[in-house]
Amino acid sequence: MSKFRYLTAGESHGPQLSAIVEGLPAGIKLLAETVNLDLARRQLGYGRGGRMKIEKDTAQILSGVRWGETIGSPVTLVVINRDWENWSEKMSPLPEFRDDSISITRPRPGHADLTGVMKYALSDARNVLERSSARETAVRVAVGAVAKAFLSEFGIKVGGFVTEIGGIKSDVPKESLETLWGRAALSETFCCDASAEVEMKRAIDEAKSVGDTLGGVVEVQVTAVPPGLGSYVQWDRKLDARLAMALMSIQAIKGVEIGLGFEVAERPGSAVHDEIFYEDTYYRTTNNAGGIEGGMSNGEPIIIRAAMKPIPTLYAPLRSVDMRTHESFEATVERSDTCAVPAALVVAEAVVAIEIADAMLEKFGGDSIAEMRRNLEGYREQLANA
Repeated sequence: MSKFRYLTAGESHGPQLSAIVEGLPAGIKLLAETVNLDLARRQLGYGRGGRMKIEKDTAQILSGVRWGETIGSPVTLVVINRDWENWSEKMSPLPEFRDDSISITRPRPGHADLTGVMKYALSDARNVLERSSARETAVRVAVGAVAKAFLSEFGIKVGGFVTEIGGIKSDVPKESLETLWGRAALSETFCCDASAEVEMKRAIDEAKSVGDTLGGVVEVQVTAVPPGLGSYVQWDRKLDARLAMALMSIQAIKGVEIGLGFEVAERPGSAVHDEIFYEDTYYRTTNNAGGIEGGMSNGEPIIIRAAMKPIPTLYAPLRSVDMRTHESFEATVERSDTCAVPAALVVAEAVVAIEIADAMLEKFGGDSIAEMRRNLEGYREQLANA
């Protein structure tokens, strides 16, 4: 069974972030410039911090692509950390640069710091925060851009927008998804409601002025997904479960919902389930299920949302305990953002694209795009005769 597999490596202030992607068929049109478009989007958004002025993320493709197309072998992606020169000794792999005086011993509430130190029997929280940092998502966005390029070969598109920041909810216009994606692209908060954007920016400014942070909600949509991706036969093959896990793997994401999500608990069944009709093909006039029923895509757009908690690094630090002395102190402050919800949207799009790409390979897998297209066309003929 074909599978989209990838691993990432690298630390927040290390020399680079890396990823190896396996399972891509030959023939996908792929350029570094395409990947860099999403890397640039990840660095945008109202409320980002000082590091975005230092890092201008770009990807290098080191293997698996020749003359602008994948060749069937693993694709290697690298994102250089441009701030490395300031950290080359503090993050050096060489023992002669060890300096325990710069160890971080005051863990931040809400971060992996303390539990990571306890789990790995460490004494310096930097060994935890360097890898647990959301900086890792830069290379996952690069992998997601590769997945988007793959999906585009079949007309499948992935996009999204921010629906809430700091409790301020946007009123999403009744327009096509591509129109809404265009609106979000012009917004500093990546939302589709101009009046809500004003309030969101004001809330971010207020939070920044007192050293606080804000979270929010992002929504990702996937269009032109064929029915039947995923499966109901085993728990770990359900598409909604796979998507939920992917989104929950993003740093600071604390909740996921699909379609109506938690609202289904408030409605009777007659106001939840999407009625089925037929005219040349099966269709629905509503999409409360968010494009997934029984663990499988049903042919409607996939709609999924993720809730991001406020960033745990506060410029007005919360109380913590020094791990050496056990005395009470204010937690460590690392360079951070006031609000990274717009960036989280780009990361959410990436991990959703990866899971849909994996499900496409699982269902229509082949060694080349041409072979996969033949498999998909045969499946569509089967559906047309159903």
